[in-house]
Amino acid sequence: MQEGKMGVVVEVRKVYPYPFQHVVNSYLNKYPTPLEKHVTGIKTVEEKTDPATGIVYRRRIATCNNVIPSFLRKFSILKISNIYLEEESWLDMKARVMTLKSHCLTWAQYASLNEESMYKESTENSNWTEFTQKGSITITGAGLLNCVLETFAQTFLKQGVKRSILIMETILQERCGCPFS
Repeated sequence: MQEGKMGVVVEVRKVYPYPFQHVVNSYLNKYPTPLEKHVTGIKTVEEKTDPATGIVYRRRIATCNNVIPSFLRKFSILKISNIYLEEESWLDMKARVMTLKSHCLTWAQYASLNEESMYKESTENSNWTEFTQKGSITITGAGLLNCVLETFAQTFLKQGVKRSILIMETILQERCGCPFS
């Protein structure tokens, strides 16, 4: 985790000891789950397959609870119940790669939240899947709140990444077997 002029940045790499297809299917069906109370829904708003390449494009909208602490919600711009994130993904089963880009639709005039992720078949073992992610949050236009919100975002991102990986491990373990036990 780094901070500075760029806001808050997080980078993650994880190898799941499961085949690509299992990991991708688990990811695409991960939410909603009782393991994560903040993500209340995911809706696919566009899905198409390129007939020439076979690449499946999906655009999904996630509905999440507002996790901003109540003491900050006194400011009108933060007084909302749901936050919306847009995710675009490109699944290439031939190359065994799925790339994803996500950004926050809520508060776009005050903050930018962007993530780029990739799941791909591991070069170490074809039955494993590598996951990499780079995400950033930059707060602007919130005046004196910028620093407070970036500090909160840093803590939330750090916890969120750990929780997301734990959820994937739990789902994979339940569906596919038990390498993580």
